[in-house]
Amino acid sequence: MRVVGLAIAGALLLAGCTAAPAPSVDTGAPAGFESIYEQQAFWNACGDGFDCTTVSAPVDWSDPESDRIQLAVVRQESTNTTKGTLLTNPGGPGGSGFDFVSFGYAVSPALRADYDVVGWDPRGVGRSTRVTCFTDPKQTDELLYGAYGSPYPSTQWLDEATTREQGFADACAANSGELLAHMDTASNARDMDLIRAVLASKKLNYVGYSYGTWLGTVYAQLFPQRVGAMVLDGGYDPALPAFDLFQQRMVGFDLAFRSWMQSCLDSDGCPFSGDIAAALGAATTLIASADQTALVADDGRVLDTATLATGIGALLYSTSYWNDLTALLTAYAAGDPAPAFAAADGANNRFADGTYGNTVEVAFAVTCQDYDFAADTTAISDRLAQIDAAAPILGTFMARDDYAQLATACRSWPEPPAQLPTAFDGATVPIVVVGTTNDPATPYAWSQALASQLGNGVLITRNGDGHTGYNKGNACVDSAVDAYVLEGTLPASDPNC
Repeated sequence: MRVVGLAIAGALLLAGCTAAPAPSVDTGAPAGFESIYEQQAFWNACGDGFDCTTVSAPVDWSDPESDRIQLAVVRQESTNTTKGTLLTNPGGPGGSGFDFVSFGYAVSPALRADYDVVGWDPRGVGRSTRVTCFTDPKQTDELLYGAYGSPYPSTQWLDEATTREQGFADACAANSGELLAHMDTASNARDMDLIRAVLASKKLNYVGYSYGTWLGTVYAQLFPQRVGAMVLDGGYDPALPAFDLFQQRMVGFDLAFRSWMQSCLDSDGCPFSGDIAAALGAATTLIASADQTALVADDGRVLDTATLATGIGALLYSTSYWNDLTALLTAYAAGDPAPAFAAADGANNRFADGTYGNTVEVAFAVTCQDYDFAADTTAISDRLAQIDAAAPILGTFMARDDYAQLATACRSWPEPPAQLPTAFDGATVPIVVVGTTNDPATPYAWSQALASQLGNGVLITRNGDGHTGYNKGNACVDSAVDAYVLEGTLPASDPNC
């Protein structure tokens, strides 16, 4: 993905550019931001049928005179007579919408034919003005993979983790400047409205996945009159506080691991046997052994339970990865940690040469501003015990790198939590929410809750496994979403695909 990104950037420098016409619609600019809303988009051909541009945004949406950041935007023009622009985001926080569109993952061929599909790297991400924390990848290796002197989940380990995360937070503050204080989802949603205006769209048509649903939810509340066709796939429950969000995700991964295990037991070559309860017990014992086994990768990193669980979790996002998960656990049981590290590296945006993208930095920066971790006075050790009780198969191990890292960092984050909307029923038009019944990362109950809180939410259910449901090969979901976006036709009831 980095190689393709560099190729696009190189083409951008070499190609000629064309200016889009000045917006012919009322931009709806907030007071004081009229000039930035009226900027023109200079599109550059950047290879393989894509055009690229950069949109300038204020770092602080409360101050029209604040410094500017740059947002990298890519467009794939429609092949038919266009119905307009469709913005999309893959989630994260930290996912690259630029890559998402460039690689053709974003929406169905039907939508690509009739809409100009646009993706962007949100503030802090990738090609846009970046959040930067550690500048040496060895420091990031130590943060994410470094061994602790005390065992999980002891108080001494948490003390070590807190010290480690404080160093990371201090580096974010030192190396990211003013941007770190404005990484919240409301600031990102305001960037979305700016992109809408620069692209001369009266309404925002949008398909957001996972964290991208939270972006869409906040946008719809901040700009209810600007909402066009909006699809939120793999919804966030906007009413959940931080701990509940993480605990329920860990339960989701336990349920997804159970589904994988049943499929594994029904297949040849499964490293487990017996009934489902016995097999899950054996798997949990196997994962728990990682701290004592301490398998060493070729680059010297030592595999522990948290990293092993991170790798397993990454392969539960799609049933297309299930054979890889079987191979990972088979290899681990045989003493080979390479597949586990490869999967964990994918989750952590670590490349084969040991360098990193900045997904981790963005995930911390956004999460720490969106949720008030410091207001949670329950000890982190007690919170981990609650996760262990709720998700004792896989989630208990994932939480050591997931919830524990974020909680220890965010409770002392250098920037305070942002002010975000607390009600989400402002949009006057229908918003479609897609929920998958066995989604590990955004549990189905969240999509149900989101659809009900939106006021005009319309739920489409995909029965099955994996993260998100649209454009994943389910014709029932795809046809229902496409009919809504292309024709404005809503299902009379949940099609229960």
